[in-house]
Amino acid sequence: MKYAELVGVYERLEGTAKRLEKTAILSEFLKNVSDEKVLLLVQGRVFPNWDPRELGVAAKLLVKAVQVATGASLEKIEGVWMEKGDLGLAADELVGKKTQATLFREQLSCAKVFDNLRKVAELEGEGVVDRKVQLIAELLSSAGEGEAKYIVRTVLQELRIGLGEGTIRDSIVWAFFGEKYGAGYDAEKNSFTVREQDKYGAAAALVQDALDRLNDVVEVVQRARQGEDALRGVELVPLRPVKVMLYQKALNVANALEIVGVPAAAEFKYDGFRLQIHRDGDKIVLFTRRLEDVTAQFPDVVSVVRKNIKSARVIIDAEVVGVDPVSGKYLPFQNISQRIKRKYDIGELAAKFPVEVNVFDILFMEKSLIDVPFEKRRMYLKEITEELPGALKLAEQTMVNTVEEGEKVYARALEEGNEGLMMKNVQAMYKPGSRVGFGVKVKPTMDTLEVAVVGAEWGEGKRGAWLASFIVAVRDPESGKFLEIGRVGTGIKEKSEEGTSFEQLTALLLPLKTEESGREIRVIPKVVMEVDYEEIQASKAYSSGFALRFPRMVRLREDRAAGEVSTIDDVRRLAGAQRGRDQ
Repeated sequence: MKYAELVGVYERLEGTAKRLEKTAILSEFLKNVSDEKVLLLVQGRVFPNWDPRELGVAAKLLVKAVQVATGASLEKIEGVWMEKGDLGLAADELVGKKTQATLFREQLSCAKVFDNLRKVAELEGEGVVDRKVQLIAELLSSAGEGEAKYIVRTVLQELRIGLGEGTIRDSIVWAFFGEKYGAGYDAEKNSFTVREQDKYGAAAALVQDALDRLNDVVEVVQRARQGEDALRGVELVPLRPVKVMLYQKALNVANALEIVGVPAAAEFKYDGFRLQIHRDGDKIVLFTRRLEDVTAQFPDVVSVVRKNIKSARVIIDAEVVGVDPVSGKYLPFQNISQRIKRKYDIGELAAKFPVEVNVFDILFMEKSLIDVPFEKRRMYLKEITEELPGALKLAEQTMVNTVEEGEKVYARALEEGNEGLMMKNVQAMYKPGSRVGFGVKVKPTMDTLEVAVVGAEWGEGKRGAWLASFIVAVRDPESGKFLEIGRVGTGIKEKSEEGTSFEQLTALLLPLKTEESGREIRVIPKVVMEVDYEEIQASKAYSSGFALRFPRMVRLREDRAAGEVSTIDDVRRLAGAQRGRDQ
């Protein structure tokens, strides 16, 4: 397929704000495309969701590629970028002027774009930066009208065409089951109708389930093309990470029991980070909640899993907690968070900040277990786990039948320095990626929010060299858009040795810059912070319709991806809880 054809689809998707129209456009496209490379590119990706590899190209390097491709000066490029407010649009204008003066130009194919970008991600060794610049510049030099814009946006992982997970799922269902069950879209009325709603809904559930288990849009599209039977009984694959099951916050123990029922499994909620442990024979791979491979950073965990988990093919859900090597007491998350990103001196850091792995669920053991009730999954987990004090253990669990029993366990959890309790439905399956009431968390304070940084403003006075006010956003799960909810400037330190500093955040965000206007920049949403606040208020000042009153950064969440931040639904629920009711 010519890249220009794909760009035409991008333009149509970007040109409408109507979710139904986007779904119709993408569904028609999916009907006629089976090439894996094209199916990844339409999502703005060159790796499937489960693959932790990234392009790793900052805007600064892209500017160099535009310079090589067009011959324009850095000053000219940055000037056009500032004027357009979008590096993709700037590249398109500059490449367009160069192309007009070129008599012969090889038309780009999707395969060429995909292959070059894959090479960019996989390059290693001496001279890697120059080689990355050349690969991107080669694409830009051959780009036709509109193509440079989307090449740049794909590299920045900021396609801006409004394809959320919900739209992609619905497009797959429309494409392959719409005609079968009488689904139709009226473009004039922007309405969607289905003749056989129950059967269509069942097909949609199969697609969603396959997406949850495989975490791979391309494979689900290929299966859906074969029909419903190909979507049934999809197995998990060890060494391929899946989305973890998420838990909403209950108001208190009584509310938790109302949601999950009795008897309920009450487990300590540890102040650590989520770790998904995969084993297939001799190979063990560790993934964070954001599906980042951190195997190299935790050789101690790999070692204890190899010796103390008695199953050759397994996927386990766990919480890793820092342990004080002297007192043996749990440490706050911040003490071990630096291990997630560390590439050197791993052994030294592991000795300084040892960890304990608290295993609490199992998704796979020789076969998928996610449809098995939780109480039975816990039995399997107990059978294969040989506990080692201070290194590996089953998450502490107590069965409770009454509020009074739950309150006692809750009090004990807090006394021992934990964040609170997890309360779980013992008959529930494991549902990747969903907050479905199969389990809830109970904490003594207003739930914090995890937000993505989408912009920032330069400071003044002694903070003039740093970004000092950070625009934060929550996620709309349907559209995939980030909705602003406030600005954070407190909870951040001036000295790095005291904690997360303005200097550190500035260094993290500048390579992600996509726009700059006056004192304010916009960035790719990749940096995630946890914030607390005094209150959530209705507000027209931000696109979410809400504003955080006195927000304060609690900590950076390096184990979170931007696609996992709190949603607008979470905000509505928390705002409703403030008023004594749930929305």
